[in-house]
Amino acid sequence: MTDTTTLTPSDSPALDPTPTGSIAVTPSAPLREVGALIRGARQGRGLTQAQLAERVGTSQSAVNRIEQGGQNLSLELLARISGALDQQLVSIGGAPQRSHLRVQGGRKLSGSIAVNSSKNGAVALLCAALLNRGVTRLHKVARIVEVDRIIDVLRSLGASVTWSADGETLEIIAPAELRLDAIDADAARRTRSVLMFLGPLSGRFDSFRLPYAGGCDLGTRTVEPHLIALRPFGVGVDAQAGWYDVKVARDGRTTRSIVLTERGDTVTENAILAAAAHDGETVIRNASPNYMVQDLCFYLELLGIRIEGIGTTTLRVTGQSEIRADVDYWPSEDPVEAMSLLTAGIVTESTLTVTHAPIEFLEIELATLAEMGLVFDVSEEYPAANGRTRLVDITVHPSKLRAPIDKIHAMPFPGLNIDNLPFFVIIAAMAEGTTLVHDWVYEGRAIHLLDLTRLGASVTLRDPHRLDVSGPAHLSGAEVSCPPALRPAVVILLAMLAAKGESVLRNVDIIARGYEGLQERLVSLGASIDTFRD
Repeated sequence: MTDTTTLTPSDSPALDPTPTGSIAVTPSAPLREVGALIRGARQGRGLTQAQLAERVGTSQSAVNRIEQGGQNLSLELLARISGALDQQLVSIGGAPQRSHLRVQGGRKLSGSIAVNSSKNGAVALLCAALLNRGVTRLHKVARIVEVDRIIDVLRSLGASVTWSADGETLEIIAPAELRLDAIDADAARRTRSVLMFLGPLSGRFDSFRLPYAGGCDLGTRTVEPHLIALRPFGVGVDAQAGWYDVKVARDGRTTRSIVLTERGDTVTENAILAAAAHDGETVIRNASPNYMVQDLCFYLELLGIRIEGIGTTTLRVTGQSEIRADVDYWPSEDPVEAMSLLTAGIVTESTLTVTHAPIEFLEIELATLAEMGLVFDVSEEYPAANGRTRLVDITVHPSKLRAPIDKIHAMPFPGLNIDNLPFFVIIAAMAEGTTLVHDWVYEGRAIHLLDLTRLGASVTLRDPHRLDVSGPAHLSGAEVSCPPALRPAVVILLAMLAAKGESVLRNVDIIARGYEGLQERLVSLGASIDTFRD
């Protein structure tokens, strides 16, 4: 998903007149953001770095440095790049332009598309890299806003975080001494993932501070389950003036037992990270066995941490206070992105193949879709690059859908993924009959899906957690403002693919939090989606 960055004199890069009268931007976080926009726009046009370099009149190595945020840029060069990509990338001064999508719906999709690595897995692995005094190399990491925010936080702490020349590998080296007083509070406040710094930092410091966390507008999500998980390690947290003040009282214990009151993914990850950072054995009960938790365990095993019970609700972790290992790891593929792409094929009544789908984390979703009458094929299993995740290729076919007899609701893994639940709202809207969708986790998310009524779907809110969805809907184009929650935003975009005529989805920046180049990838399958700004 490409976007526009506005550079003003208050931004980090200095805007200095050059002898030729152009403006040069010195390397900084906004410069890396500009590089990411250029990379996304280039990939969306199907160009290689060499092809863009030829159009712009520069070298491939220069394009690579630009995309990595390591090249000074003049206004003249930015203008040439924008022209070559037919995309306004940067404005200087003034208010930032909002990014919107114009969708010509009612088109069939076709072909195949591979699932990218998971957002949720990536952020946990980046936080876990703080445990390692050696070199961590993560391959095929999703290039998304959420990852960039965590990277900015890591760099502000003094970690070396660099992308390879081809953008395929991310190398992280934690410093011997972290600069906790220099933490990038702005980046940290824009992601709830910063909570996962509690676990690894508790193993290295007796006291530290973290900014309050942000994230999607999904209602109140208490941090209390995290604190319950970390108390056996002596971790106490006090919220003061926008910061979590953390103190760690060490009692010398080498064995611990934790019962999580909430089988949450990030809660489990925090407990695992704390256990890995402390010497001795920790037993964690009621643990989430979900995909991002398994990813974290696979990585920690490479660091020498012994973990028994991976994939179950009881984990036995033998930690080490000193970890130094040079490791390579490939994060697993994202089952939520897989469900997003499958939904695109289902609602447009297309024959579409989604490859590299992590079947272990999609089985309930596929069983529910089969109950609703979806016709699909599943290939033989094959291993992911990490050697641990089981993958398949899934082909969906045009089908006459019907409402399921029972309600559709999420459950902790191995149940239907809570992040996949919103996709069933638009799928149910295309099915004959009425479906009850119960989103019991978030008290604020279901209401965002009422925006589907703007497109002609019949969606009624029973209460903050339950929706009645009746179909089959005959969707038509409309203008909708993007809701401030990632999955509902993507659901509305997918509904627009199925709606007859032209739709406009406004203020789509949130989609880039969890998806790399979603617009361009859908276009590669035959969708008609254009970006515009005002």
